[in-house]
Amino acid sequence: MTARVRSRRAVIYGPREIDGIRLAAQATAGVLRELVRALRPGLSTGELDDLAGELIRATGGESAFFGYRGFPGQICISLNDEVVHGIGRKERFVQLGDLVSLDVGIRLHGFVGDTATTHCVGDLPDEPRKQLLEATRQCLQLGIGAARAGGRVNDIGRAVEQHARKAGYSVVRDFVGHGCGRRLHEPPEVPNFACRQPGVLLQTGMVLAIEPMLNQGDDKVSVDADGWTVRTRDRGLSAHFEHMIAITNGEAEILTWPKKA
Repeated sequence: MTARVRSRRAVIYGPREIDGIRLAAQATAGVLRELVRALRPGLSTGELDDLAGELIRATGGESAFFGYRGFPGQICISLNDEVVHGIGRKERFVQLGDLVSLDVGIRLHGFVGDTATTHCVGDLPDEPRKQLLEATRQCLQLGIGAARAGGRVNDIGRAVEQHARKAGYSVVRDFVGHGCGRRLHEPPEVPNFACRQPGVLLQTGMVLAIEPMLNQGDDKVSVDADGWTVRTRDRGLSAHFEHMIAITNGEAEILTWPKKA
């Protein structure tokens, strides 16, 4: 789940705490994997949300999203031109070819995992959808690659934005990544675009949720009457991918990279 954290401070975790975050992150990755497997034409987003609740409870944890600032769903389910924070509904059905963004957060033993992916339902995506998905995945990987101790948060955003622009897409600027560990949203903010200031110094022990959101058209978004669902203002397609990472002495560790199952 995206955020505006505002604070410029950073939270530094010790090895034992990162062990706990890693467990929550892996539980979250496992639930997301099962939800992607369950996607099919004719499934309602409400049914998908109910399934997410069952899978989350099976981990021994609870949804980190449900009730957060009043959010009514177990997870965020956003389709096509919806960027983030979509709400599962019994009367809304997934169709063949839909882009479905699934954003899952789990609170487990006092720690939080948060991860997201966008998947095309059914057959292989057409070329515009395929290119959007691939570009967004690549932006996430490049952002993770730029997250090195001694660098700055701005290094991440610059890497994401440069690749997005090169690929012909815009980056959503109204919502950003964030720190994540004991709470869902912790400082610092992790924008997906270059800022004038270098941002917070990246240090070993920081845990970040990096989550690029790319639009086919411009970066402008609007919020629906439900107060949550964010969609592209020009109704172009959008994609969203997210991993939690731990800053180490070398390459960042991807905490939400799913284990083989």
